[in-house]
Amino acid sequence: MKTEVLEDYALEKKAKKKGVLKKVGIIGAGTMGQDISVIISKQGIDVIFIDITEERIDEIYSEISLRLDEIINKWGMTKSEKRAIISRISGSVDYNDISDCDLIIESINTKKAGSSREQRQNVFRKIESVVSRDAVIASNTSTMMISDLAQVLEYPDRAVGLHFITPAITVKIVEVVKGVKTSDKAYEFVVKFAKLIGKMPIIVHESPGNISTRLIATIINEACETLMEGIASTTCIDTTMKNGYGMQFGPFEMADRIGLDKMVKWMENLYEEFGDQKFKPSPILKRLVRSGFYGKTSGFGFYHYENGLATSETITYPEIK
Repeated sequence: MKTEVLEDYALEKKAKKKGVLKKVGIIGAGTMGQDISVIISKQGIDVIFIDITEERIDEIYSEISLRLDEIINKWGMTKSEKRAIISRISGSVDYNDISDCDLIIESINTKKAGSSREQRQNVFRKIESVVSRDAVIASNTSTMMISDLAQVLEYPDRAVGLHFITPAITVKIVEVVKGVKTSDKAYEFVVKFAKLIGKMPIIVHESPGNISTRLIATIINEACETLMEGIASTTCIDTTMKNGYGMQFGPFEMADRIGLDKMVKWMENLYEEFGDQKFKPSPILKRLVRSGFYGKTSGFGFYHYENGLATSETITYPEIK
């Protein structure tokens, strides 16, 4: 069996001489962007993330360090491995610093209401203005069509969907989406990249929501309906789905981990695209988001969190029956 090396991941022979996939750019280093950075760096590949301010970059370094400390505390990593991972991750506010990247992954998280299509398209434009022709541009979004984002590019054949699923560090799969104009070279490059970083690529035909988001959105919405009808408590519903069907997390736990604000935006995008009531965000989700209850990162969602652990439910079915 042939042993794959980084040079095998070149899109063209010219790139092979340079030694490709030596560096990956991440645009947006929120929770998902940080996870992606760690996953890639762990495989010995340099990563540079772009974010909005120098202050935010300092915060991101601290957040990544804390995330790795959590893994160390669970015996999932050594301190020397942490040092090696962090040494390969750098941050910047300047897009010119990603000019030598072979792959750039857009992973922005906007708090603005409505679709983030224009923001993501603007990011795509900025990326293409500084990278080489051979560089591949990917987006971590699942509710938008990669073809919609790629239409602003001079070379839309370089755009591929690459959707990581929360929690990205432990989930073994990624969804790889080929747009209408995506070239076979760019598509195959991303499939090989997914394997290189230890993920199983799931090939998806272009459709808003892919597989994962469409299904989890409907499960979470139905869990909310079950809660509103007073059939069972938040904990009982989660426990049933985990122990009865082998889910890693119950629907409410998963919603809190993803972020309730993100879930609402995803559902609104899917509802706009398909017009199906099953995607319309539950009133419970909207109520929590309006109250600033975004989930685990804010300390309150369907559960109340202290030191990252759920301590109690924030909604019980009698009060909303």
